[in-house]
Amino acid sequence: MTVAPSVSEPPTSPTAGAFAEPPGSEAFGAVYQENAQAIYYLALRFLGDPARAEDVTHDVFLKAWKHLAEFRHESSWRTWLYRIAINHCRNLAASWTSRNLVPNSDDPLWNTAPAAENSPFRVLEIKELGERIGTTLDRMPEEYRLLLLLVADEKLSYAEIADLTGQSPDAVRGKLHRARKAFAAAFAATA
Repeated sequence: MTVAPSVSEPPTSPTAGAFAEPPGSEAFGAVYQENAQAIYYLALRFLGDPARAEDVTHDVFLKAWKHLAEFRHESSWRTWLYRIAINHCRNLAASWTSRNLVPNSDDPLWNTAPAAENSPFRVLEIKELGERIGTTLDRMPEEYRLLLLLVADEKLSYAEIADLTGQSPDAVRGKLHRARKAFAAAFAATA
């Protein structure tokens, strides 16, 4: 015979089902222990900032604690916490502060944060990338350069490239493989 978890006793798996009653502090601690990391990673993927993701994680559990009486037991604790986290992240992303304040430029995330499509930095980055690709292609043997351009720019199939170059599709496939490897090595050397 199994016994339902009591208010003071943490369940063995808080996310497997809902508590019969709102949990006490120990049981809620178990819910936190089991779900905090998942909520953190969700917020991190959504916001892209580890510090904000940590803040969101704490905010989610504070909101859940404050609104325990509103939990309707129609879903698991994990589902309810995810919904709170998603809504909180969306609210943060839509806030004025998020859209108008620039983080400290010394922050290492500054270099990995997605840039606006038309920002001067993005335009410069795309231009420099194009120059690196062009330089690398210019250094490739003529046959490799032709194969890469036909596949990448013209989006031709192996059979179509074989017809254009007078080779078999299998020969094109093999040479294209070698061309891609050579391009990757030469491109890495330009960094």
